[in-house]
Parts: sequence; structure tokens; C-alpha cells
Amino acid sequence: MALAVGSPASSGFWKGISMVGDASIEDWMDKEFGRARRRALLRRISAWLRRSGSRRLASFEEAKAELPGAEKVRLGKRRVRVEKIVGSVGRRADFDRDFLPTTSSGAERWKRVNRTYRKFGKLPPVSLYKVGGEHFVLDGNHRVSVARYHGEDSIEAEVVEFRPRRASGDNDGTRRAGATA
Repeated sequence: MALAVGSPASSGFWKGISMVGDASIEDWMDKEFGRARRRALLRRISAWLRRSGSRRLASFEEAKAELPGAEKVRLGKRRVRVEKIVGSVGRRADFDRDFLPTTSSGAERWKRVNRTYRKFGKLPPVSLYKVGGEHFVLDGNHRVSVARYHGEDSIEAEVVEFRPRRASGDNDGTRRAGATA
């Protein structure tokens, strides 16, 4: 398949994909999703053989339980290193601890997010909760998965931190970072 000069694909529009024969973008998305699933499976088998423990994402609920009565502080938009994102709020069964997909139930969503990444070279911000030094995905599990699959160091995120409650605070337990109570 020849690419027209000046077409999106010929100008690097599809970051890292070289078109070969009649291969389509959809074929590439299918292959990359399959590759991500195989990586997850191989890592799970390797962990089992080494008896090195669970490959599951950390539980936000368990982390938050260690801070009873915590207050939420909006930290705003910032870049977060992907290795600091260790868990999910409610989707931990769909990804392993490296955020590789473990089920095929989210395949179409993962491929759409991957297509966006390939097309634009970046992804929309995710929403994260921060507990201690760890981050948990509230919204954007597939975006984190695709970013990690492609070796991104960090991702843009809207972050809310859970901190031990101080003696005084807002009525709803949420305040802006730097705001006085």
C-alpha cells in the first residue's frame, strides 16, 4: 500500500506504525492489543513459576482504609510518572499490575485509546486519587494501559489526594491544595 506524500500516515501521523502490504490500522490495533494481552499472560505465568506473588493491581479501597476519615485535597492537573500508578478504583480485575489488559472485555475501548495515541502521540488527562506516594485510577484505566504499553514515562492527570484529616476542614471534606481551612 503506497502512502500519498503529505498524507497523515506519511508524515508520522501514525506514530511508529509502518504500513506493510494491505495491513490496515485496525489490523495493527488488533495486533497490539493481542501483544499486550500476551505480555500480561506471560508475566502472570512467570510470577507463578517464580512464586513471586500477585500480579493484580493494588486496591484503592484497602489503601484508603489505612487513612480513616481522610480529607480529599484537589492537587489539580499535573504530570504523574506511570510507575507511581499502582491501582484502580473499581477496575482492578481488568488489568495486571503493569496495567496490561487481562481480559478481552475492554478490547474495543483499548484499541480506540491506542488509535488515539498512535494518531496524536498523546492522550487526554486521566483522573487519579493519590494515597501516600501511590496513585489509583478513577477515570482513564485504558489510557494508563496504553501509555504504559508504549513505554511512556508519565501521563497528564487531574489528581485528588487523600490526606489524614486535620482538626478543622471543609464541610464536605474536600479542599483545594494551598487553601486555608
